[in-house]
Order: sequence, then structure tokens, then C-alpha cells
Amino acid sequence: MFGALYGDVIGSYYEVHSTKDHDFLFMRESTFTDDSVMTAAVCRTIIDEPAEITRSGLKERAKQYAVNYKQFYSYYPHAGYGKMFSDWASERGTVRRQNSFGNGGAMRACPIGYAYNDMEQVLLQAKASCLYTHSHPEGIKGAQAVAAAVRLALDGAGKSDIRSFIAGKFGYDLSNTVNDLRPFVRFDSSAQGSVPLALIAFLDSEDYESAVRNAVSLGGDADTLACIAGGIAEAFYGEIPPHIKKFCDIRLDSTIRLTVNEFEKNFKKI
Repeated sequence: MFGALYGDVIGSYYEVHSTKDHDFLFMRESTFTDDSVMTAAVCRTIIDEPAEITRSGLKERAKQYAVNYKQFYSYYPHAGYGKMFSDWASERGTVRRQNSFGNGGAMRACPIGYAYNDMEQVLLQAKASCLYTHSHPEGIKGAQAVAAAVRLALDGAGKSDIRSFIAGKFGYDLSNTVNDLRPFVRFDSSAQGSVPLALIAFLDSEDYESAVRNAVSLGGDADTLACIAGGIAEAFYGEIPPHIKKFCDIRLDSTIRLTVNEFEKNFKKI
């Protein structure tokens, strides 16, 4: 799970200072962003209530996710959220639904792939995690694709099988390489404009670090691309280089770190 958070930290500087350089430097200004905060919120939801759900329980489960999104937002209200999400998260009273197709649902979906073994349950939980914040079909599809890729990686699927499943299930074109795409990528925070890129960054990698470097060097929504690619890469490769852990750990707030540690103790690689 820390693979997603570390990707967020490394990519944070380059969300603003875009780069196409695969050999970019790790910058001391790097920090965690809303990607890490909301990933921790998903972890907290699953820790508190890990039970599987049915379709009839989707709305109740969605409310549990939404409550924790608001709670974690209140801990870190200046972590770089989009205005639409900030307006929603800061509202008092009734939790309303919004029809966003942004990549916010996808960026926090990795824990779902870790926590649930059954693919149908993974897809249900991913949908529930989006219903109050990213209920547009593209927003839901992005979260489901990320969670499914993590689950497949943990189950030992090869990259060709992961590519085939995700492309077939969600209709994403995953046929290009990072080098093919890099010259044409611009900042795009939509799920449909960023989730396929993050998946390709992973599929075109050789190890955890190259997945994150692929994601950042595309020059798009760098922290979110690296968060997604890093989360899937950790599930697939199983190891994160010590120098990345050292660089990123000191940049994570203790509440986020402790929450994800607790989640890993209960759910990692089951």
C-alpha cells in the first residue's frame, strides 16, 4: 500500500513543474497530497468495516466511505484537492452525491484491491467508494480498473493477462508504450484521460521505480499517475527500493502512515 503513497510523494513536485525526463530528480519540496489522504481514508473505511457487501448494500457502504472522506479532509484541508471535491467535503449536514468523472476515485482505489480477494467484490467496493464523489460512469470505471489491476497483480497474473482483462472489461486502449505517448500527454485530471496512462506506466515498467518514473515523466497529472502506477507496481513486484522508502517516509504525516500500517497488517497480500 505504501507504493501508492510513495508515488504520490515523488510525483507531487512534478504536478506543478511538469517534466518529460525519465531521469528526473527526487525533489526535497516533495510532499504527500490529497491522493495519500484519500487513500488513507479508504484504508480507514475498510479497517473499521471490512465485511463484504451485496448490491443491495451498496448505498450504505458508499455512505461509510463518504463519511471518512470528509473526516480525513478535515484533518488535511489544504492537501491540494480540486475545488469540486473541496466544496463537497467541507459542506456540513447531509452528504450529497456529485457526478464527477475526475480521477479522484481512481487515485484512492488501491486498498480495495488489497482487501478483497473476489473480483466481483473488488468491483462492488470500488463502485461504492465513488458513489458520493465520482458517480459518473467514467469515474466509477477508473476506480474499478485500478482496484482490479491491484487484485490481479496480487493473484499472480502476468502483465499480458492484466492488460487483456482491463482492456476487455473497461474498454481502455493499453496498446501503446510510455515512449509512444510521452510527446503528446498534457495535464488531464479526468479518469478517462489519466487512468489508462497510469496503467500503461505500470505495464511498461521493469520494477517499482521505473513504474513511478514512467508515470511522472509522461508530463500529466504526475502525483496521481504515480500514485496509481506505484500502487499497482508494488502489488506486482512486491518490493520498493530502500532509497525510495527513506525519501518518502519522512514526508508522510503520522496519521496517514499509522493508518496504512494498520491496514497492511490486516490485509497485505491476502
